[in-house]
Amino acid sequence: MNKLTKVGLSALCGSLATVASAQAGSLGVKGGATATWSSNQGDTTGNPIGMNSAVTFTGSGELDNGTTFTVTFTGADQAGYTSGGIAITTPSLGSFSINGATGGNGIGGYDDKMPTAWEETWGTSLGTGIDLAKGSGSSMNVQYTTPAIAGATIKLAHSPRNTGGLVNDKSIGGDKASRKGASVDGVLDISAFGQNIFAGYSWSGGTEGADSSGTNKDKNSDHEEGVLGAILSLGPVQAGYQVTGEFLGNEKTTSDVFGYKNTMWGVAFNVNDNLSLSYGEMTSRKGYVSGETVAVEMEVTSMQVAYTMGGATIKIAETEGDNLKYSTGTANSKDATTVALSLAF
Repeated sequence: MNKLTKVGLSALCGSLATVASAQAGSLGVKGGATATWSSNQGDTTGNPIGMNSAVTFTGSGELDNGTTFTVTFTGADQAGYTSGGIAITTPSLGSFSINGATGGNGIGGYDDKMPTAWEETWGTSLGTGIDLAKGSGSSMNVQYTTPAIAGATIKLAHSPRNTGGLVNDKSIGGDKASRKGASVDGVLDISAFGQNIFAGYSWSGGTEGADSSGTNKDKNSDHEEGVLGAILSLGPVQAGYQVTGEFLGNEKTTSDVFGYKNTMWGVAFNVNDNLSLSYGEMTSRKGYVSGETVAVEMEVTSMQVAYTMGGATIKIAETEGDNLKYSTGTANSKDATTVALSLAF
């Protein structure tokens, strides 16, 4: 090899090293799989064995001024891609994030924060069909979070079109027929001394499109949602209570749904590093524009236990539900036993 070639290769290697240094970061992977056995009273169970798997890739890096960034993308529930997000955290100005319809931004991250040993009260095998306050979190959105002051942060989220769904790059999304337009969420989160208090509100402007949940086409009729709750911790015990509400903007036909009110509470006890117990109750009321159509109240209770052995966890939930999916009658009141084995890496 002649000297000129050696000089050229040395220069190229040095250039590549500089590029690699400028783009230095890390990519981590974590995931797991869960196998379940479900027994629902009154249902034709068929095959009660189910399984899902999830893998999350997390990339992170740092800019010259100390600003850090995190990129996550997840494939869960037997899907290749289910969610993703970009978060940028500055040294002193707070953080910014773009979220891909995961429900984590805005009030969507507070739809049910009650402590449990495993799943939300309504999240076992019963299939409750509950309507939750999601705000901008169910659509592609951007959020700003202030720096914490005495444990308090303010989160502001915005979606240009709050109609749900993931949107690919160089593309657009949003159902033009939906009555929901742009949305704004605001959340106050106070976490201090192991205690947490939160309150949030979401507003989605109306459009000329038809509302799929009713007959009101008034462009000035807004969609509003709110959350309010607290979680208190005392040693190994956590107790929480919260209320969420949703006004759909329907004001025209008496049979249209006016909105939903959810009340939730739960208590969780970490017996030791391996064993956790919990009990929770959830009530969800579906109301109509007129009293001519009687409101329906769904009630769900769940007792849960989780035992962890290294990377494996065994979880059991005994759940009871009345007026499931907001329908009355004995066929919609049933019990369920759900057993799960989760493996994490």
